[in-house]
Amino acid sequence: MLTVHPQYIKDTKGEKSLVVLTTKEFDAIMEELEDMDDVRLYDEAKKNDTHERMPIEEAFKIIEAERRNK
Repeated sequence: MLTVHPQYIKDTKGEKSLVVLTTKEFDAIMEELEDMDDVRLYDEAKKNDTHERMPIEEAFKIIEAERRNK
């Protein structure tokens, strides 16, 4: 669980308009968001997975052969 200690800056109306976090807290939030996005992309790819699978070595051979032919 991520724990943050935000500090709020209020505007002239007294409403919260800005949030201040430490760099460490901000970096932790960004890392969590990136992890969540990775999971979302993985789930999306698995849901739409219609591709035939092949060993990675075979895939590299095909890619290398196509690169040489260009």
